[in-house]
Formats: sequence, structure tokens, C-alpha cells
Amino acid sequence: MYFEFGPGALAGKHVLDATFRARETWSFNCTPYWVDLERTDNISEGTRWPGPKQLDQMGDRYVSAGRGDLCSPEQPDSWVEFNDSPQEPDENLTSTVRAFAAGKFPRLTLMLRAKDESEPRAWKRFDNNAELKVWYVHTPGVPTSVGVIPGTGTTAACRPASDPLTVTVDTPTVQARVQTKVEQHEGEEEGYLQAEFVMQRSSTDKASGTWSQVWSDYKPDSGWDPDGTLEKVTTTKRADGGLYRLRARTQSHWSYNGKSGDLFSPYSSWCYLRIDSTAPKMPTIKSNAPYSECLTNACEPRGGPGVAGSFTFGPNTADRDVEAYRWRFMSSKADATKKVDAKTTNAPVTVTDVKPGLAGTQTLSVEASDLKLDKDGRVRWGPPSFFTFKVGLAPEASGRWHFAELKPGSGTMTAADTGTVGVRHNATLVGEAGTGGSTRARIGAGDYSLRLNDDTGNPAQQTGYAATASPAVNTQDSFTISGWAYLTDASANRVVLSQAGSKTTAFALYYSASYRKWVFNRADKDQAGPEFIRSFADAADPPLNVWTHLVGVFSTQGDTDRRNDTIQLFVNGQPQGRPVVLANSASTYEPWSSTGGLQFGRSVSSGAGADHFFGLLDEVAVWQDARSPEQIRLEARLETDSQPANELVAHWDATISSGTRVAESPEDPDNPTSTTFPYGRGELALSASGAALTGDDSTALVLDGRAGYASVAGPVVDETGSFTVSARVRLNKALLDAKPVGFRGTVAAQATAAGKESSWALWVEKAADGVYQWKFGRTAVDSTGKVVDTAIAPAQESIGDREFNTWVDVTGIFDATQDFAADDGTQRFGVAQLYVGPFVQQGEEDPGLSVAEQGTGTLSAGRGSANSAIGHYLPGDLAKLRVWAGAMTADQVDLQISRPST
Repeated sequence: MYFEFGPGALAGKHVLDATFRARETWSFNCTPYWVDLERTDNISEGTRWPGPKQLDQMGDRYVSAGRGDLCSPEQPDSWVEFNDSPQEPDENLTSTVRAFAAGKFPRLTLMLRAKDESEPRAWKRFDNNAELKVWYVHTPGVPTSVGVIPGTGTTAACRPASDPLTVTVDTPTVQARVQTKVEQHEGEEEGYLQAEFVMQRSSTDKASGTWSQVWSDYKPDSGWDPDGTLEKVTTTKRADGGLYRLRARTQSHWSYNGKSGDLFSPYSSWCYLRIDSTAPKMPTIKSNAPYSECLTNACEPRGGPGVAGSFTFGPNTADRDVEAYRWRFMSSKADATKKVDAKTTNAPVTVTDVKPGLAGTQTLSVEASDLKLDKDGRVRWGPPSFFTFKVGLAPEASGRWHFAELKPGSGTMTAADTGTVGVRHNATLVGEAGTGGSTRARIGAGDYSLRLNDDTGNPAQQTGYAATASPAVNTQDSFTISGWAYLTDASANRVVLSQAGSKTTAFALYYSASYRKWVFNRADKDQAGPEFIRSFADAADPPLNVWTHLVGVFSTQGDTDRRNDTIQLFVNGQPQGRPVVLANSASTYEPWSSTGGLQFGRSVSSGAGADHFFGLLDEVAVWQDARSPEQIRLEARLETDSQPANELVAHWDATISSGTRVAESPEDPDNPTSTTFPYGRGELALSASGAALTGDDSTALVLDGRAGYASVAGPVVDETGSFTVSARVRLNKALLDAKPVGFRGTVAAQATAAGKESSWALWVEKAADGVYQWKFGRTAVDSTGKVVDTAIAPAQESIGDREFNTWVDVTGIFDATQDFAADDGTQRFGVAQLYVGPFVQQGEEDPGLSVAEQGTGTLSAGRGSANSAIGHYLPGDLAKLRVWAGAMTADQVDLQISRPST
């Protein structure tokens, strides 16, 4: 009899003890016989007799029950409990359940069987109401809000090595908020936690020096605090002029059955600080308009994203030689700083262009400088002052088209404008043969997109488009246009969005076949033969058959001076180059207003359509203002109820495959009778040797670790944007143990253009004999294939014995909407994350990538490229490989990947 458990509420707990109990309802006779509790592989629709493979013994019992008064004494139905016996080291129930709760494998399958199945008198029956009873303690998570209070204030900051925080007191206060690994629900016990702080000092008081520990402490001093408590502690006296760094971790305490112990999270990232009592002190900040400082019980929203505020920065009363100020917003590690000089030493400065990028509560950080150099030869900045205020909501989109009504076969030829500002502009689909809806949609299952001209081969089906009857934006004032494009043909110009006047297109967001780039342009005037001013994408040759987010921004800078009007293209939330000043590119430029309707999938010149788009368009929006970069990144996330959208764009399933190819899953939630995957990536072709579709319990892609792999033409996502890749894999420990230290077994990877590296990869790495670790990474290369940057997210623990020879879900996520400043000061545009099962692997460093990279060519399962070599073959089995456009959250990984499923 088999019993299968999902992690449920057990996920993220550290298991101290476990008991399995099942109710015996019948036995062959009254004589006790041995019953074994075995862990097996999971059950699925593909499971065949004699059942899933047995993996490990959990325990055994010598019992007889369920014969009632047929026995003397009577043997009624009885619960039979299995718990590890200290006298029997081969009983592994607790350690197995501990690994299961930690997300090391997605399902726990237990089997009850007679120790001797050939003995009929040992046969028994059990009810189907078995229970798994667990004693646990909360697993600690990496603390949040880690930082240093720079002076006498209450707000902490954390800075990278390239820009350490200046602290003017020699006993600084540090803080960290303790966390459990999994957020507790209301009413649940929230753990017994402490924060451990560690501080190191540089041997030379420069970033290049050798670091050694000089101070540590715990908070609270005694006892324990619950999840989410902000812990603060003041350090002992530190040397003036010293360069230090601080980090923290959460400690979780437990006591059970007369024993006690402690668990520790990984450390947080380092926060760097320099103690300098002579540096300028915290400056004063005064708001002029329109923003006002938040008070204890009042925080009134004013202004809005991109609305400039006027602030006056002044010297601290203790200072006499302030020469400059700099400011930034604290909402992102990568927020750029701006500097202004004082015209007179120690004089206040009024700044009128402080523009918050997002709505909601924002904190402005301001520092003063005497322009002297610190020990690293950089300009010395004092500790920051903070000014917190609330930014009003941004105007809603003046037009938004989801295309959700375009269900294939419905005959619907109108896409509703669901915007909430101004007049609605519904879009009419034109060209019935080449225009309609598609189940391939960026929001995900259940959504639809606008399909244009991708039924190739018939010219009558290649001029479809959609359009509004009147202009959706006033092109004379600031505006922003946004949409998702899935381009299938790049043989000619392909326009995503445009809006025309009487003689030419006022603007166009399009793919240029001559430049081989995405472009946002603007015509200088509404005239025949206009001069077009262009904002180009950074990279040429964008991939086809992938979802890409495109935004065009036209800004008048809030005034009537045409000489400072700009345009800028954004791709996947990232600005492309610098804003283009229109008058500098064309002296004839004027900010003119177009009269035609918004065009979806073509341009219009003198009433004639051209440059028709081939592929899919989705989630189009327009605003009558210039969106900030922060707002554009937020739009690229496609959030609904604070959850970003993701779309399954590739899915290979070995469990339904046979022969020499791994089939695509036919699943299409909008078409249950479908027999092909809607994106049609093609099957994974098996290598000539070393790979087979077989398996003891069900079909799997079995790889020998020497030559076996499967591959298909890639890429399947735009890797300059956000994406998620996940594999269900089973490692072969015997084959891995035979590999040398440093061996890398690739689960899945996308090759770069040069083919010597993988632009992304999931792999297992042999760190030492018997020590293995999951990793997900991204690699950027130059035109010659040389590596210029990497972002690697490793698992925080090595692979345990319970994770071998069983199915494990490993997931890599790249979030291009998260940018941050690395320790070396480079601005990074995306962050890599690794999940094992449902849990993010929290590391001590942020694995960010500083250079955009797009893989091309072969996508492989079981083989990859690294260190200028192709190979790195995986010893193990693969059940599924899936890829999504969009970066999943922890909840989405849990619900879409890690929850029990066949």
C-alpha cells in the first residue's frame, strides 16, 4: 500500500522528529509478522507494475492486528506507529522527512509491505487514513533591514564597497530584522530567534586590504524574539578612520526531548562603512514644494512619479567647510546619485529637480562633502540625512488593450480599451484572414493576444492590423507607449505601434530590418519626406519567436521649449542609450499633433498602410505623460495583485515520450483537445549515444554522464528580459561519485552565439569528494566569446543523501526588473536566483549581471558550454524541462512547479 504526501504546511520547517502511523484492519492470522515502511519513488500516471523503485527503509514493526475476537487475546484494529529506533541506524524516517520539509524533493511516497512478501501469513491490510506526525522548529531565514545608523538618527543604510557609508560616531548602532525562512500565518507560533552581528576591518583601511573580524554580538542579549523583530545593538568603540564591513544572520533555537540546539541562516550581504569623525555631519533638508515630510501620525500624498520637488540642503551647524551635496532615493540599491556644488562654502543649496520615480512612501538621502579625499582616493562624503515623504499616485493609463476578448474562433473583431482616464478608444481588427486572437499570450493561461499575419504563405493574410478611430495620445505633449511583441519575421520593417498625421507617421515603435534593431522614432513635421529622429536599441539582431517588452517615451520636460524635447526607447524595462534630443538631431523638429488613430501592427503614410507586423502583440498601453524608468520597469513586470505574470513558452516532457525524441507537452489550457504545444518549439532530439527514453518506474530521459544529451534550436525567451527555467531531475550518485572534483553536470543550458559558454544554465557541481551543489548561472560574453561577466546563484547547502536517485525540482530565475549596485560600483540590470523545490537559495552575495546577454543556437538538456568547452554531461535522468517568460515569485514557484502533480 502506498501513501503520498505533499509538503503543505510542513514546508520550510526543520524537522526534529517524525512518526508515521497507519491503522491495520486485517491480518492473515494471529501471529505477528514484520512490516516494513519503505520510501519509494513517486507515483504517477506512468507508473507500471511492480510499482515505483524502493529507495530507503524508514522503519519496521513486528505486529498483528485486525482479527478481532478470532484471536485470543483479542486483536482489534490498531494504529501501527513507525519511529526511528536509536538501536537501528538503517531507520531513516526523521532525516527523510527533514529533507522533504526542506524542499529537497517534491513529494514523499511511503510504502507498507511485508518484509517477506513470499510468506502469505505476513500479508496485512491497512486503512487509507495514514498520518505523518512531525515535531519541528522554524528554519531561520536571512535577516532583512541589515544596516548601520550613520550618526544620531534612527534610519539605517547599507552601502557597497565602492561607496561605503560614512559614520561620524565611533560606537555606531547596527540593526537587522530576524526572519524565519517561511513567513508564518497569523496565529501561528513565530519562532525563537536571535540576530548575530559580525564586523570586520580592513588591514589597510582601504577596500583592497585584508579583512579580519574585530567585533560580534547577539541580540537579544538573553532569550529569543519572534519572526520580524528589528534588533539593534551598539558596537564597542571602533578606531577613527577605519574601514569596516558588517553582516548579520538569524539564529533559531530549539529544545526537544531533553536536547537543544541552534540553526543558522546564511549571512546577509556585506554593508561597508568608514568611521570618520572629521567628515561633514548630517546636513539639513527642507522641502519647499510640493512634497511634505511624513510625521508620526500623518503622511499626506502629494505630487507624483516624475513630478519634480524643490528641496533646500543645508550644512550641519557643526560644519564650516561644506562644498557640495549629493542626493538619492533609497527605494533601490541602484538609484543614481546626483551632485550639486555650493556656490559659497557652507551655504545652503536649493535643488528643484528632485524627481521620485514611483508612487508611495519614498525616502530621500542627502550627504554633504568638503571635497577632500578619503584613504581610497575618493571624494569624502559625510553621513546621510533622510527625508521621508509620500508621493501621490501616477495618472492611470489613458488607454489599455488586453485583447482578452480575442478567443480564437469567436469571430470577435474589436479589442476593448479598458483604460480609466479620458475617452475610450476601442481598436477594430482589419484583415480577417490574417488577424485574430491567439492562446499564446503574455499574461499566461486563460489569456489571449492579438495575432497578426503569422499565417505565412498567403499574401492576403499578410496585411492585417488593428486601429482606433481617433488618436489615443496627443503627440504634441509628453506621452508613453508600451506593448509586448512576439516577432516571427524580420525580413522587413515590422511596426508594433504608430500614430499618423495627414502625411506621415508622428511616431513608430518598430523593428528595423536595415538597422536590425528595435527603434522608437519621431517625425520632425507632418510633411511628405519627413526627417525621422530615432532612439535605437543597444543590441542588434533581437531573437525571433520570443516575448519582448517595448516602450517609447516622448518628453517635453514639462515646458514649451521644443529644444529640450526628447525620445527614448526601453527594451524589457531597460533604457536604451541616452535620451535623444530631437532638435539636436533635426533642426526642423516641431512638437506636432497627429490626427490619425493608434495603429496596432502597421505604419501609415498619406493614408497608406505599410510595414505590417508578423507575430503577436499583447498588453498595449498608452499614457499622456513621460513615464519614469522605475514605472517602466514596473510595467514590464505585468503585475496583477502584486504578482508578476509569466507565460509557459516551452515544455518538454519525457514521461510521455518514446523513440529518439523528447516530445513537447500538448497542454493548452484554452484548448483541451490540443495535440501540439502552442508555441511549437520542436522536440528535443537525442544524441547518437548516451541518451535513451526508458526507466524502471516510468519513462524518463536517461543520461549516461559521458555523451548523452538532447537538444533543439533555441532560444525560447528574450534573455535580456525576465525568465524562469525549471527541470525535474534525478541524479545518479554512483556515476557522479566517479567524476573528478570540479565536475559540472549540466541539467539544461542555452548556448551563446560563439558556442563556448552558456548564456544561462542549471547544473550540479562536485565541490569535493562526496560534496555536490546545485547552481544556476548566467554568463555574458563579448563578440569573440570571451566571458565579460557572470552571475551565479548557488544552493546554500550541499546536496544531501536523500536527494540522490530521486526526483528533484530545480528552478533558475532571472529577474531583469531588479537592478542594483554591485560592490565594484557597476550598475547591474538583473538578478539570478536558484530554487530547490519551493525554496529560494539565499546567499551572502547578490548574483547580478552587469551586461545584457542573449543566447542563440542550441538549447540542450544534459549538456552545456562552460569555460570554453562544450560537454559537461549530466549523469542522471530528466522528466520535464519547462521555460517561462517572466520571473516567478516564491509563491508562483510553489504553486506552479513544486506542488504535487503528476
